[in-house]
Amino acid sequence: MTTIDEKATVSASRTSFGELRLHGISRAYGAHTALHPFDLTVRGGEFIALLGPSGCGKTTALNSIAGLLPLTAGSIELDGRRIDTLPPEKRGFGMVFQSYALFPHLSVRRNIAFGLRMRKVSKAETERRVNAVLDLVRLTEHASKLPGQLSGGQQQRVAIARAIVLEPPLVLMDEPLSNLDAALRLDMRAEIRRIHQEYGLTTLYVTHDQEEALSLADRLVVLNLGRVAQVGTPAELYESPRSAYVAAFMGYRNILSLCADSVDGGVATVVGDGVRLVGTVAGSVAAGAVSAGSAVQVAVRPEDLKIVAEGARGDVSVAFEAVAEVVEYHGREFQVDALTRAGNRVHLRTPERVAPGDQLSLTVDPRRALVFAAESESGEAGDAG
Repeated sequence: MTTIDEKATVSASRTSFGELRLHGISRAYGAHTALHPFDLTVRGGEFIALLGPSGCGKTTALNSIAGLLPLTAGSIELDGRRIDTLPPEKRGFGMVFQSYALFPHLSVRRNIAFGLRMRKVSKAETERRVNAVLDLVRLTEHASKLPGQLSGGQQQRVAIARAIVLEPPLVLMDEPLSNLDAALRLDMRAEIRRIHQEYGLTTLYVTHDQEEALSLADRLVVLNLGRVAQVGTPAELYESPRSAYVAAFMGYRNILSLCADSVDGGVATVVGDGVRLVGTVAGSVAAGAVSAGSAVQVAVRPEDLKIVAEGARGDVSVAFEAVAEVVEYHGREFQVDALTRAGNRVHLRTPERVAPGDQLSLTVDPRRALVFAAESESGEAGDAG
């Protein structure tokens, strides 16, 4: 016999999920606002990553959606039905945490079945669902093992299986790969995407790793000090970041604080600290926000900083000089950390052989240097308001 709780779970399952709407949700702790009001619509089947550094508000947002934290303002609707007033267990979402939170004394099979048993789902239906997700996460042959007998990646797959066996309308993942080594993170990243696609999940995924976010998500939400800095597809954020802050998360490791010397249309000549280069004013910058004499930030990817050969210095405009400090060999290229004459650190990747102490003359194609209005401490462009 199907219980009321089971009916509620099935009715809110992945097959009927349309959209989750966040209307101006925020969270404050006294005078401190950890999450400023923002709106977002999550469509069924989407994989959305909340991206940002520690303290930016991404885990606060996830926990507020889960119901683990009450909202200070705003509302959450699932397919038109308001759910922010419901306790976590009534929302029916699946959760996957940094720590696997598995029961060490229960087998893999019993860990996965735990939530179903608590909901009094029939034995036959429980067995069917557990067998299905064991096959999905490729752990059928490990079903009788205890968590302590599994690798970190296998334990994480058990945690994912335990979340999705309930057939939730939404799976919330809070940095689930942070406890794994680099090689295993790459493997598990592919596994999470595969499981998401094959099981038809809708996923909200918290991470501070931009490569992880780019490879997994259909859309990214970049947070800065509790505010949404930009929402868009990986391609939109990678190719057209709206601020130097977002650019830094999209691989522009070099963020140079300079001054605009002259601006002609969308091209700006910027100077400061022994640097003089020509860059492109980012398309998202408000008209007039970058003008002669204004403070700017220039974002450059490491691979776009080029070493000017000794014999070519008369033909190529040298942006600045630097001294190689740390050099790492990465097979086909070198990762170089260098110091400018003003003591600012820059990062470059080059196929050319470089040794610590080498004097480097560096240039950058104007199309590959994005110029933004300088940001205030709140992460907003000062001149743009």
